[in-house]
Amino acid sequence: MGSSGLNTNFTRSVHLVSLLLLAVFAGVHGRHGFSDSSVDFYTKECPAARRLVASTVRSAIRTDRGIAAALLRLHFHDCFVRGCDASILLDGSNGAQAEKDSFINANSIRGYEVIDSIKAVVEKFCPGKVSCSDIVTLAARDAIVQIGGPSWKVSSGRRDGLVSNVNDPLGNLPPPFGDYSTLVSMFAAKGFSDDEMVTLSGAHTIGVTHCGVIENRLYNSSGPDGVDPTLDASYAAQLKTQCPFGTGRANAIKMDPTFGGNVFDSNYFRNVQKNKGIFTSDAALITNPRGKSFVQREASGLIRPFFQDFAAAMEKMSNIEVLKAPAGEIRRNCRVVNPKTTAAATPPLPSSPPNATTPAPANS
Repeated sequence: MGSSGLNTNFTRSVHLVSLLLLAVFAGVHGRHGFSDSSVDFYTKECPAARRLVASTVRSAIRTDRGIAAALLRLHFHDCFVRGCDASILLDGSNGAQAEKDSFINANSIRGYEVIDSIKAVVEKFCPGKVSCSDIVTLAARDAIVQIGGPSWKVSSGRRDGLVSNVNDPLGNLPPPFGDYSTLVSMFAAKGFSDDEMVTLSGAHTIGVTHCGVIENRLYNSSGPDGVDPTLDASYAAQLKTQCPFGTGRANAIKMDPTFGGNVFDSNYFRNVQKNKGIFTSDAALITNPRGKSFVQREASGLIRPFFQDFAAAMEKMSNIEVLKAPAGEIRRNCRVVNPKTTAAATPPLPSSPPNATTPAPANS
């Protein structure tokens, strides 16, 4: 399982934010029962909710700027498996493992403690009103805004799922070594076009990966010295200095070294054009004429058109298979289903597409 690495200073800052916001918004409680997902849902349910989420995310990023990428990835891994239902947050129970225990997530996902902190603050205001799935969705948006990225509309009123299966991430999360057709198929299974797949790949402009994920590209491919021939030679040499053979997870490397991998911009696409995308899946984007053309579009400006495209795609992603009342629940603790809630036995999700390769963990 990932760890946010938040230190005592962050814990104290969250506590201070909580006290200050409680003083400002004390006594504000919405009436639960609105069954539709809406941008202004918490105007009635919990007017302070959005500000509480944004303030806590801001405090977390001040302590650890890399947490922005972690929160975005957490949101993506949640929505692509069973929809945006916060199933990724559930701990395993009764001897059964959950999504977070899958090797894909256990080795790459962090930020759980930030979500816990947000939930704790929100529960002080509006107990039982704000779902964990809404918190994950809002936190991802607010995190990207904090590091210079675009904002997008986040509807609220999602409900939290009751099921989390360790096998579900397999076949549903696009692999970092996928080819173009695999990526297109896996994104299409979630309702995304080729162009939206390319746009969402731009999230690799922030965050880190680990040497073990790219070791085959550096040492076990068909090019000279085992280097993937689709990888720029100078960039490969640089990566080899950071990732000696056999390093595995010991070293973390920036997926986009520009600005330390902590500024959200379109530079990822210019890297891809220069054969400096860190993953095989990055290089795959320009192996197809349509993909190559859209990479060129997204690389054409520092902000536009990438920010607009990314915002639209993220808004769409945040609404994948959303649960609405009376389905699901609003968890009081994001890591466990509520007491007396009986989750029906649910089989693992089918892998999509049928011929998809198993993904490896990418960034954290």
